[in-house]
Amino acid sequence: MSERARLLELFTRLAYEKRKVVLSSGRESDFYIDTKQASLTAEGHYLVGRLVLAEIRKHYPSAKGVGGMTMGADPIASAVSLSSFLSEPPGIPGFYVRKEPKGHGTAQWIEGRKSLPAGTEVAIVEDVVTTGASTIKAVDRVRAEGLVALGVVALVDREEGGREAVLAHGVPVVSLFKRSDFP
Repeated sequence: MSERARLLELFTRLAYEKRKVVLSSGRESDFYIDTKQASLTAEGHYLVGRLVLAEIRKHYPSAKGVGGMTMGADPIASAVSLSSFLSEPPGIPGFYVRKEPKGHGTAQWIEGRKSLPAGTEVAIVEDVVTTGASTIKAVDRVRAEGLVALGVVALVDREEGGREAVLAHGVPVVSLFKRSDFP
């Protein structure tokens, strides 16, 4: 079984639920996918790291940083950074974009910023793209910090217009899986 097929199996078994839910966008949906349920397993973390890193190298090979909006991007950025170090030290540093600036100390928006000088090209990662709103927030915050957002790698595109919204914001999106890959 390929790594991609195995990750889809883990997502389907551990992260995907066919039921009515209200999403963070306020929209109703007939399914829910919480990729963290799979990506935080040891095997899932390994597979996410390898597969997302491969997409970054293919689509955004000049990326020197990887991260996105906390909390959805956190395990992805961590897995990719570790996988990059194991395959090509010194690897690609990870970062997390806060939803609000840190309330004390330096009041920073981005954790891991010291590894990313101004002008650094980065790949944004996202767990699930629905409307694209959180991805666009991450892109905007990265740009405001003087970094260059090359593009996005998402684990799942819900195929509800988010990819197109992010693209209209000037950033391409690729995803490992789409809604149509699930039952």
